[in-house]
Amino acid sequence: MTSQRTVEAAQRRIALVVAYEGTQYAGFQLQADVPTIQGELEKAFHRLTGERTRVRGASRTDSGAHASGQVVDLVTASSHGTDVVVAAMSHYLPEDIRVITASDVPPDFHARRSATRRDYRYSIANRRVPSPLLRRTHHAEPVPLDLDAMQTAARSLLGIRDFRQIATAHPADQSAVRHVFRWDVKRQSDDPDVIVIDCAANGFLRHQIRRANAVLVEIGKGRLPTHAAADALAGRTQKLHNIPTLPAKGLCLRSVHYPEFNHILKVASYHETS
Repeated sequence: MTSQRTVEAAQRRIALVVAYEGTQYAGFQLQADVPTIQGELEKAFHRLTGERTRVRGASRTDSGAHASGQVVDLVTASSHGTDVVVAAMSHYLPEDIRVITASDVPPDFHARRSATRRDYRYSIANRRVPSPLLRRTHHAEPVPLDLDAMQTAARSLLGIRDFRQIATAHPADQSAVRHVFRWDVKRQSDDPDVIVIDCAANGFLRHQIRRANAVLVEIGKGRLPTHAAADALAGRTQKLHNIPTLPAKGLCLRSVHYPEFNHILKVASYHETS
């Protein structure tokens, strides 16, 4: 078996694009005694190479959340080609996790720190009787939602903002400022009963997307005014703490962007480009 010291000395770094349905997992990050995406990836790579190496992810997705374009990296002493890594990892992984691509990357590549943008989608089945086919990947919301009001409110989330008042238990000694590039609310083109909320930023705080979208849903129901999203950022919405956080099952990490490494990474995922 290759030792950890040998693996680190080899300094061959590989980046993987990974897709998963997160229903059965306690999030991405490794935890004791519960299944996680990171844990399954590390076990599969160990079965392939005999190495025990740490996998680093671009985003620590929540328990029950999904990904079609998560990016991870690891160090290996293995000489397996990247095509072999893709095929073998998927062979050893559970059927709800798949490695889509693998690429050799420079030693200084870091899946989280090198990323400049992360794109998420939150999906809502907005119909009185939701399809059972969407039960694992969409939040069911039977009350009709006013998309125009939600989109108007979403504009206040754009730009460089402090999201401390919306996030969950963010450390007091860490900055809560994030640069949000996109927060769009629209109906899915092939299914008008499905509403998708696309969010992109240089990074997100814990539960930031699910908390902010919960406010947007209340606005869509007419229970809060459109300025409630801006009020929430400023900590002025007294009812915010009574608004339940939207469930993680509607959230999917769609892509991660690396301007310095995009020419090397074989970026791919299972989602459409719209």
